[in-house]
Amino acid sequence: MVRMCPLLGVSVSGYYAWRKRSPSARAQANQALLEKIREIHQQSRKTYGSPRIHAILRRQGVSCSKNRVARLMGQHQIYAQRKRHRKITTQSQHGYPKAPNVLAQNFEAQAPNRKWVSDISYVATEEGWLYLAVIMDLFSRKIVGWAMDRTLSDKLTCLALRMALDQRKPNPGLLHHSDQGKQYASHTYQKLLAANKIMVSMSRKGNCYDNAPIESFFSTLKSEHIHFQKYRTRNEAKTDIFAYIEGFYNRQRLHSSIGYWPPVQFELNYLNLLN
Repeated sequence: MVRMCPLLGVSVSGYYAWRKRSPSARAQANQALLEKIREIHQQSRKTYGSPRIHAILRRQGVSCSKNRVARLMGQHQIYAQRKRHRKITTQSQHGYPKAPNVLAQNFEAQAPNRKWVSDISYVATEEGWLYLAVIMDLFSRKIVGWAMDRTLSDKLTCLALRMALDQRKPNPGLLHHSDQGKQYASHTYQKLLAANKIMVSMSRKGNCYDNAPIESFFSTLKSEHIHFQKYRTRNEAKTDIFAYIEGFYNRQRLHSSIGYWPPVQFELNYLNLLN
């Protein structure tokens, strides 16, 4: 580098003085911020991009702009990891009655247990497919019921619904939305809804936007987590997915639709306001 000094119009003594000089205050502040960004990124299982990381930093009392966080992440190649894949699980060719779309893409709820959405997806293991049914409360985006099984049946969806009912004990008038699949349209599932005075809504055939929040959940689960795993057995997958839903998604993952709060904390904030 010393040989380059004359070409750059810099004296040798000036070069050595520059090397000995301490980093500027701005550089030191950026380094401290970068360390916090890396820590949050690791805690998020490498799934957070700059908007969520910025939200946590501000909540921690760190003064910084969104652009500064995004710039530092880009400079140091810190990205949200995502993979994409899709398999169709809806079985809408059946003779059961199909309900109208009462929800009508109105995904806002003013309180818990006003609107639930539900769906089924799949997970690949070396033993074969594992099917996952979940129920989400639209108020907080919390997963309030879930079940996993090796077969795609109304037994699976009923287990998820019973879990949600046991945990939440909703008042009559709750709206339950699903696709037109036979696992939701079956007499067994509909009788369970009716017994708990739950109103029924179903997506229009082939319209994924009618159930966008639950589609978003499955996309998040798979692209941020499952597609980076390799499950030898269904039981191994069940244990891991349980830990993700209850340990991370419901309690830690920030949701942009609810002001960058985790679902459990968002509901606690709501209850605190009521009290």
